[in-house]
Amino acid sequence: MKIFSRLLNIELPPRQSAFLWGPRKTGKSTYLKSRFPNSLVYDFLKTDLFLEFSKRPALLREQLLAKDPELLIHPVILDEVQKVPQILDEVHWLMENRDLQFILCGSSARKLKRGKANLLGGRAWRYEMFPFVMAELHKPDLLNILNRGLVPSHYLQDNYSKSLRAYTQDYLKEEVFDEGLTRNIPAFSRFFDAMGFTHGELTNFSNIARECGVDSKTVKEYYQILKDTLLGDFVEPFKKRQNRQVITKTSKFYLFDVGVAGAITRRRILQDKGADFGKAFEHFMLMELRAYASYSELYYDINFWRTKAGLEVDFVLGGGEVAVEIKGSTRIENRHLRALKAFREIYSPRTAALVCNEKKERIVEKIRIIPWRKFLQNLWDGKIIH
Repeated sequence: MKIFSRLLNIELPPRQSAFLWGPRKTGKSTYLKSRFPNSLVYDFLKTDLFLEFSKRPALLREQLLAKDPELLIHPVILDEVQKVPQILDEVHWLMENRDLQFILCGSSARKLKRGKANLLGGRAWRYEMFPFVMAELHKPDLLNILNRGLVPSHYLQDNYSKSLRAYTQDYLKEEVFDEGLTRNIPAFSRFFDAMGFTHGELTNFSNIARECGVDSKTVKEYYQILKDTLLGDFVEPFKKRQNRQVITKTSKFYLFDVGVAGAITRRRILQDKGADFGKAFEHFMLMELRAYASYSELYYDINFWRTKAGLEVDFVLGGGEVAVEIKGSTRIENRHLRALKAFREIYSPRTAALVCNEKKERIVEKIRIIPWRKFLQNLWDGKIIH
């Protein structure tokens, strides 16, 4: 497989350690091997290693104390660390008493949090790995992105649909059931399907609960499982000013990857128009906004704004600094600008942009209509929000 240069940049000063989180197959292990080629690696996906250290976490301390000090100049990498939560006590001791550095890599912090594992009291910086982003790709095709998603192995494979189907099934099995995150397997499976078909829409916990045969509290817990296993997250409504005409309590849920969302709903997009294209296009743009917020270390809020009358701005960034509407259309008309105009009148954002499939950039009534490729180039160049 071709090696892609990733935008994530882990730079650690002396004595500083880090957590690196990200969904399975986003390229965390490949990145760490490339970025820290001289580091010792303990991969707890290996069954023998997992069993050995689960029984005796102290083995880590004993083995590292016996290593050549020259080897320990580099950070020690513990891959899939959430599988052996008790080992973090040993990591803490080695950091405090031997000044060792660690990079603790995983796809779920849920077991660590629930098991009250030692999260190192802020002694480890947090990094996150996302699927590919546009700035890492060479001449990407939009329909390929929306169908395959940007998980590296899916994006690069010819037979991506089988891999995507296996990926969603593996997550259901390995990340949720095998780790004992829920005991009601049939209900969670029904929830997973229902979540997929309400993906990117206003989340109605009661409706989903009825479809799954569980109560609303359980559905909220299921969503929390998806968040903790890094499969997705909510976008909350923008609440800067109270207004009875604006929706402020109902959030939207998006999975971490547009291809995974498509696999769950059995979606296939053949042309750059239609409802499915529009939803996937919006999801893809959100993926870029989230990744840029993390990689740039700006960590700006991403919200949406919607009135009860149906006006909606897809993404409001940085507490109202930037308003972004996503339209899959190749021809933007005045009716497409109504929501952004209404938002501008109330909140006066620094930038209001409508991202679309038009070929040329233009400005209408202080709203920038911008082709999606140009928008993403500007985003990664730091010109949209900074």
